Amino acid sequence: MDQAPTIMDDLAQRRAMITDMVRDFATRNVRPRATELDEAESFPEDLYRSMGELGLFGITVPQEHGGVGADCVTYAIVMEELSRGYASVADQCGLIELVATLLTQHGTAEQRERYLSPLLSFERRCAYAITETEAGSDVSGVRTTATRTQNGWRLDGNKIWIHNAPVADFAVVLARTDPSAGKRGMSIFLVDRDRPGYEAGPKEHKMGQRASQVGALTFDGVELPEEALLGEPGRGFHMMMSVLDKGRIGIGALAVGILEAALAASLDYARTRKQFGNPIAEFQAVQWMLADLAKATHAARLMVRDAAERMDRGERATVQCSMAKCFAGDAAVEHTANAVQIHGGIGYIRGTEVERLYRDAKITQIYEGTNQIQRMIIARNLLADA
Repeated sequence: MDQAPTIMDDLAQRRAMITDMVRDFATRNVRPRATELDEAESFPEDLYRSMGELGLFGITVPQEHGGVGADCVTYAIVMEELSRGYASVADQCGLIELVATLLTQHGTAEQRERYLSPLLSFERRCAYAITETEAGSDVSGVRTTATRTQNGWRLDGNKIWIHNAPVADFAVVLARTDPSAGKRGMSIFLVDRDRPGYEAGPKEHKMGQRASQVGALTFDGVELPEEALLGEPGRGFHMMMSVLDKGRIGIGALAVGILEAALAASLDYARTRKQFGNPIAEFQAVQWMLADLAKATHAARLMVRDAAERMDRGERATVQCSMAKCFAGDAAVEHTANAVQIHGGIGYIRGTEVERLYRDAKITQIYEGTNQIQRMIIARNLLADA
């Protein structure tokens, strides 16, 4: 007797459909341009507009707000598949996911109409402005201030290494609104680029993920209306922290995509490159590196998916998200180095895929909280449970 389809069957079919669609898009449109985009450090706006048309932004944003309405596991799948094509492109998807989540959870109807809808269609570009000279891993060190005025707020301060800063149409800015209240004295503001006093610095020239634009933002007496405040005043730190678990799932999945690409390139090369009259795939030293790369890819994916599934069940998953991001980032750096080793001299030449993957991998140990910070989070939770 045939069984009726279950909700889980429908979910699996939807994930499979999205996986196939994103993989096809990345294979046809992203991967062939990765070298060109890396060399030129160019911002592929045409790709992002195509992604907006396909609905690849706002994966977990509810459909009534213009998103896909999918779960965190699907988000991880999308990030992994895009990163197999080029990590910089996946990075844009991750940035928009975080900003869209903040707007969905805390924005007014007017703010969602003004910022969220055009963000998901890529009609407007966003920057996520937290980091400062003294506020990197220590977000509580933010010194940018927003002072009450008769008509709203006055924003002053400097941000560095901000994703999309050189190209953004608006910035989501964490600022201190009550200097005496510590973490409870921060708020989030939506700041349009055309506001007087808003200045974007030139793009930084990065080691990897070079098509992802990063730069400084300066706010010199930027006058903001009351409606520029996102959510409640004094809740900015907690709002930013609330999306970090999802952000770490995204970076973990991005690292898995880099590992996938490195494994595929290494297998292809090992089968065709000959030394001593035989393909190097027949040499045990190469086989072991390939085996370790495959193991690490599989383990990292399982950790990322487990953390995402916990979030989908509504569980607190901070430790699992930190573990997944930390493990996947470390694995990506270690095993892309081995992918270069498998390729030998050609792997060290600029323009080869594994050389780029090695450079792209490094930042996964740094952003969304360094892997040292992830270890602190994991250890503190272990000790608290003891």
